[in-house]
Amino acid sequence: MDPLNENRLNLNRREFFGRTALGVGTAALADMLRQDGFAAPAKSFPDGRYGGLQGVPHFAPKARRVVYLLMNGAPPHVDMFDYKPQMEKWRGQQLPDSILEGKRFSTMTAGQKSKAILPAITGFNNYGQCGASVCDFLPHTASIVDDLTFIKSMHTTQVNHAPAITFFLTGSEQPGRPSIGAWATYGLGSGANDMPGFVVMTSRDKEASCGQIFYDFYWSSGFLPSKFQGVKFRGTGEPVLYISNPDGMDRKVKRTLLDGLAELNQMRHEEVGDPEISTRIAQYEMAYRMQSSVPDMIDLKKESKATLEMYGPDVSRQGSFAYNCLMARKLIEKDVRYVQLFHAGWDHHRNLNTQFKIQCRDTDQPAAALVKDMKQRGLLEDTLVVWAGEFGRTPFVQGDINNLKQLGRDHHPYAFTIWMAGGGLKKGFTYGESDDFAFNAVKDKVHVHDFQATLMHLLGIDHEKLTFKFQGRYYRLTDVHGNVVKPVLA
Repeated sequence: MDPLNENRLNLNRREFFGRTALGVGTAALADMLRQDGFAAPAKSFPDGRYGGLQGVPHFAPKARRVVYLLMNGAPPHVDMFDYKPQMEKWRGQQLPDSILEGKRFSTMTAGQKSKAILPAITGFNNYGQCGASVCDFLPHTASIVDDLTFIKSMHTTQVNHAPAITFFLTGSEQPGRPSIGAWATYGLGSGANDMPGFVVMTSRDKEASCGQIFYDFYWSSGFLPSKFQGVKFRGTGEPVLYISNPDGMDRKVKRTLLDGLAELNQMRHEEVGDPEISTRIAQYEMAYRMQSSVPDMIDLKKESKATLEMYGPDVSRQGSFAYNCLMARKLIEKDVRYVQLFHAGWDHHRNLNTQFKIQCRDTDQPAAALVKDMKQRGLLEDTLVVWAGEFGRTPFVQGDINNLKQLGRDHHPYAFTIWMAGGGLKKGFTYGESDDFAFNAVKDKVHVHDFQATLMHLLGIDHEKLTFKFQGRYYRLTDVHGNVVKPVLA
């Protein structure tokens, strides 16, 4: 093996630029370490971004940051936002064959002969000046409807959880593609130099009623350099492992150690041209800066009593959805580009009559508080908040409609509701409709790729132009189609 030839093979054009102007290569590393011996890299662009690509954003963004609240397990749109009062007269009757024909369901109801209609199990009222319909289990969300944009015509192609979530977050039902957060930080970089550009937090119901797993590929960087993958903050103990100094090592010694390690890594990078070495250098430096920023961020003593009460009684329990929502606001204050919260517990196949109310109670107040808190601090003006599941749940009952102890709904990809709030969106606005049974999206249908294109548009990104060449073709988040949903834009 000829080492020089091997180096030429490893060093492609992208890696060359990654080592110089656009990446954390020789020049970037030197700049990292020059300021008083601390890792504080100069901002790469006049608009204050750390990292990102030249020419991105493609146009003036309406939102600079994103908080994405993913309700893992699929909330039942029929019981929450998509109120169909006429369904009550059809209770217990079979859905018409004309609606069911050709539709796929999970294996739990695919062979179920009875598809008995189950109307909403909650009461509904209209709220705000916009008159949005919200169920009785969501009083806090009801209080912010005039700040929300509802899309009631979402639809997807996936009928099982992991592929559906992967599709929503990466544009493909198969693992391996970059997630939205990775695409956003790849194109735009981050506004924070002491926090990762993409942070992930997970929570679940206390009863552990939902068996859904948080797979790492939900926040993967895919074929993008691994420095763009989401950094997961843990729900117990130290939020991030290994950023604290070992016993007997102070910050000065740690700085000296990192400087030496960076030099060794840089020598290796110059030998083989592997861009992942640049990632390793960047991650060590980020961890060093986070030693100061993370403890300060998680200190709840700096929050007022009114703020803590606004997020609800669970806010002080690390790892809860309420705690994570508060942390999301604090991360946005630090100008982190993309924050993804996952909350599991919505998979109501046999416990709709019990666990659904618990899920609403645990998530309603924190989600609404996040919007209110950001609004009163002026953060909502340029931050996009998304609340969504991977699909909806069936308007027919899973199992026996007369068995009140085990009421349930199966997975439903054909129509469901999400809401968004923040920069660039119309307020108090509802877009799209489902049919009389909340079964099919029938007006102003919004596909998953349309949603992704709209999210990127709000960040100032043309979803067709932000691409990455991998294995001989150019990939993008929205794959080969997707249109910006312009009617929801302010």
